[in-house]
Amino acid sequence: MQQIISFIFKNSFRMLFLLLMIIALSLTVQSHSYHKSKVISSANFLTGGVYQMTSNVEGYFNLKVQNEELAKENARLKSLLFNLKDTTKIADIDSIKGVKKIDLIVSQVIKNSYTNQVNFLTLNTGYKQGVKPEMGVINSLGIVGVVENTSANYCTVLSILNTESPINAKIKKSNHIGSLIWNGKSTGFVQLVDVPRLASVRKGDTIVTGAQSTIFPENIGIGTIDKIYIDNETNFYTIDVKLFNDMTSLGHVYIIKNRDREEIINLEKKSEKDE
Repeated sequence: MQQIISFIFKNSFRMLFLLLMIIALSLTVQSHSYHKSKVISSANFLTGGVYQMTSNVEGYFNLKVQNEELAKENARLKSLLFNLKDTTKIADIDSIKGVKKIDLIVSQVIKNSYTNQVNFLTLNTGYKQGVKPEMGVINSLGIVGVVENTSANYCTVLSILNTESPINAKIKKSNHIGSLIWNGKSTGFVQLVDVPRLASVRKGDTIVTGAQSTIFPENIGIGTIDKIYIDNETNFYTIDVKLFNDMTSLGHVYIIKNRDREEIINLEKKSEKDE
């Protein structure tokens, strides 16, 4: 205590000077608005800096909590995204001429091969949805293939890009019939063979399904004539057909229920037996 009193006594003049200076400054600030505003501004600057530093420190130590919250939100959004129904537009069924809505099963391609000689697609519908082997598969642009095998909820489809299974087709404007095959080369073209030389053919003419097919209804689109070749040995045309469909990019498709197929097949079998 004695040391404190001694310190004050020794420095009394200095302390008195500091006290008087503080009083003078205070009176100056209070009586002059300019000085007052400068003091307040400086104080705000200092306190603002302190608050900012405090906020930065608190934010740094809260990063772990914030990251955990962001991770939870990200997981929630991904869950919502994965459970959304596919919003890809399904082509209007009414645009497929000659096919009734009740005779179509809407499906989607979940796997598609197009680099082999015999290519297949996998669809996400099966016999539980009424799919059977040898049903035709189309979309709004044209034919896609023929159902090969089915399981409960899936089916495989023999693509039109195959070298083994011809499809009955015709030139739309003249009704001249041929067989649609694939030479195993370009995914954008198939070939119409056995077209008689009597047929009038031109580049750009439309090729559609023929009436002799029990798989596809008549007049379903296939493509347009691109090149015409003459086989001198058989006296028939071989025609390159540019497909309406891009067979490397398929989404929603329709499986056709041909209600008359079994009746036609049974009648033909009966006729064969009678012979």
